[in-house]
Amino acid sequence: MSAKLRKARLRGGAVDYISLFFGRLPSPEEEYTQVDKIELGLTGHAEMVVGTNDTAPRIGSGHIAVLGTPRMINLIEEAALAAVERLLPEGKQSLGTHLDVSHLAATPVGMTVKAEAELIEVNGRKLLFAVRAHDEMDLIGEGRHERVIVTAASFQARINEKGKALKA
Repeated sequence: MSAKLRKARLRGGAVDYISLFFGRLPSPEEEYTQVDKIELGLTGHAEMVVGTNDTAPRIGSGHIAVLGTPRMINLIEEAALAAVERLLPEGKQSLGTHLDVSHLAATPVGMTVKAEAELIEVNGRKLLFAVRAHDEMDLIGEGRHERVIVTAASFQARINEKGKALKA
């Protein structure tokens, strides 16, 4: 077990994966400066017209030519980014860390899908969104999406180190 993994262990043997992969948690003062422009109720939107490349058979998630769940999830993440990314200080970005989304209805090729993400909770650098996706007729997906604010350069440095381990 690496020293970094040992440091990330919590009581009871659980691992604090957020700290392990995204770095140390900032102090309350640092947290405030990261999210001082981010307010509850912010919304972001994303829209697409379902094409053949967005269907379950094309992306490997099924056999019927309807909007694939991974593509719906991607649209939901785009909506969350649209809600907050522009408000983050220079050098910061948010990364998706958790999704709990139900895909409720099928959407055929040619139909427009719109996703919305509403910020419902800010806990330090963690952001929680209520998310929904609609096609022209139905609610097709809904749930929760969590993102965490990171310093882009520090995160990239950790990824570069991880990549070096692969080459070693």
